[in-house]
Amino acid sequence: MTATGEPPVDLRAFHNEVEGHLLAAAARAEARAAAARCAAGLDWLPAAQRAEVERRFAEEHLALARASWERTVRRGEELRGEYEALYRGLRARLLAGVLLALALVVAVDLVVLAAV
Repeated sequence: MTATGEPPVDLRAFHNEVEGHLLAAAARAEARAAAARCAAGLDWLPAAQRAEVERRFAEEHLALARASWERTVRRGEELRGEYEALYRGLRARLLAGVLLALALVVAVDLVVLAAV
């Protein structure tokens, strides 16, 4: 709790949420603009049908964008798992190397002390 009695604000989560809303709004605007460009060439359609074509085009555009984002998220999660596994392996090898070097230093010290 803060001094005002309110729970602390997680700025990273807040930033991510705002960014998500902005990306979604931009995607909707992009879908509407693409739909309008597509329907502009269909001037032979009545206005109601052209509006329906625009609506469906925008929906499909948004669905494709969502699918693309979901694939990107899945791939990011896969890469994160791969990199975390590599990091754990590297960390284990580094620890093993440090322990081996430490054991070698201790062994050399014991040999030197025994020789003196």
